[in-house]
Amino acid sequence: MSVHYFGMLGGPHELARHPQLEPEVKRAILASWASDKFAVRSRPTLRRPPELPRPVPVREVLDALKSLDGP
Repeated sequence: MSVHYFGMLGGPHELARHPQLEPEVKRAILASWASDKFAVRSRPTLRRPPELPRPVPVREVLDALKSLDGP
């Protein structure tokens, strides 16, 4: 799957619900997005993964990760 594909996603929850990706792949991608590596300078609660069109709250990324565990 190319990086360009992920640019079409609106955010972490769309990735978590993607029907064609294995849960392990989703976890790996979301975990990387939660990393401090993508923290927005002077806004530590936001992450700016290059695959997304906009910064997202780290809480949104973590919630998407948690959703992979089921209800």
